[in-house]
Amino acid sequence: MLTPAKIAETYVNVGAGKAKTPLPRLFALAMLAGAFIAFAGASTMAASATVADPSTARVITALLFPAGLVMVVLAGSELFTGDCLMVISAAAKKITVPELLRTWCVVYLGNLLGSILVAVLVVYGHTPDLFGGALAQSMVNTAAAKVSISFTDGLFRGILCNVLVCAAVWIAIGGSTATEKIFGLYPPVFLFVLAGYEHCVANMFYVPAGIFTAAEYGIAAEGLNWGSFFLKNLLPVTLGNIIGGAGVVGMGYYYIYLHEKKAA
Repeated sequence: MLTPAKIAETYVNVGAGKAKTPLPRLFALAMLAGAFIAFAGASTMAASATVADPSTARVITALLFPAGLVMVVLAGSELFTGDCLMVISAAAKKITVPELLRTWCVVYLGNLLGSILVAVLVVYGHTPDLFGGALAQSMVNTAAAKVSISFTDGLFRGILCNVLVCAAVWIAIGGSTATEKIFGLYPPVFLFVLAGYEHCVANMFYVPAGIFTAAEYGIAAEGLNWGSFFLKNLLPVTLGNIIGGAGVVGMGYYYIYLHEKKAA
């Protein structure tokens, strides 16, 4: 395993490489990441749909969801929340701020499209039929709950979430084997899911899947629509994810491990 200081030095070039990736390839990698996270979301919902006790259902979800980030890291793809760490490369002057923002935008849109495509396939392949329709109701309930949180709650839960996700990515970068990377990724992601924090890319699956399910199965869900998805959930959660990932973890580690070296 690399030391935290060595991880910081390594990530300067990792982030620079991401920014130099041709945009069509970057977008394709981002679509894959969105799909991987969506697969994890669909699987956790299927596993917990008929569990009556909410705490047990949350534990089951937390145990399974880290598989999504494992696929993102080990299979090779680009996830917006993890790429918030690219501020390290920008702060180190390896990439420009426009290059950083361009990469974030392309990855974000690719994640969104990949997640929605999986949601379409899941819903219109009638996976929600499982358990006599209990999964369909659970998918709609989950989406409705996510668009009902306040802006502040979404922002704060987004911050907390991406501190943990970026910590997971940070640890994985320090691993030299697949086993080390998996064991590094798992605990922080488990914690953010268990605590109910908000991840913008996961929500790119959960909420559209709930919208599609409500329409396909005729399930009433007050306030669940595309407008509430983008404005009441995705906007505050994304801002929170950026603050937590780029501001707290990215700039925090840059200051701790790289700022003095640059000044010297």
